[in-house]
Amino acid sequence: MKILLAGDSTVATCPAHEYPMSGWGAQLPRNVYTWAAVHNFAKGGASTESFREEGLWGRLLETAAAGDLVLIQFGHNDQKRPHLAARTGYAANLRRMAADVRALGAVPVLCTSVERRHFLDGTVEDSLEDYPEVVREIALELHLAVVDLNTWTRGLYTELGVEESKSLFCHFAPGENAHWPDGLADNTHFSQRGASLVADEVAGRLALLGFGRDALPDSRKGTTAGLTTAGRG
Repeated sequence: MKILLAGDSTVATCPAHEYPMSGWGAQLPRNVYTWAAVHNFAKGGASTESFREEGLWGRLLETAAAGDLVLIQFGHNDQKRPHLAARTGYAANLRRMAADVRALGAVPVLCTSVERRHFLDGTVEDSLEDYPEVVREIALELHLAVVDLNTWTRGLYTELGVEESKSLFCHFAPGENAHWPDGLADNTHFSQRGASLVADEVAGRLALLGFGRDALPDSRKGTTAGLTTAGRG
């Protein structure tokens, strides 16, 4: 079977000149290659609207077949556009995407947006407004599986703390990385370590939802029972 990914730069396979920057989708194959082939259509800067307008959604649907999984994670760039507000344009686009996937006999899985690394007085700030909550609500409304990466990443950053959590992102001093000779302090885009940890979590949650060789035997695909997978462990 296939796992097809729709999303933005936090999911995408980054170009070589951005190394070691990575979206979690680029790290997912090592976790699932024994039972699924990953097709990553995610693109930096993508919103639920531009992903369709640029033809990426059409290409994904052409590749998908009955029984495949389609993981959908947007929000970072929708948030920048007033007409894609969480409860209006964004929500409508997610509902349409889910319907498109189901029409093919494939299985849509919604993912809440990974959180940005913003600390205030030692506490991780909520930078994504109500976008994650809207994803959870739509999942319940449409009886969809949801992987709650927003809750999980917030917990991870909190556990690691202000300094150690920097290693999950692209933080380089001047002269440390040839691609960014002046240095970089990016709290949105993952390093190889950060992307790998998120990919591990995604794979684990898919197993809990009943997909893959490590799936629990009593998991129930396509039902609302146990589909909201928040927290760690």
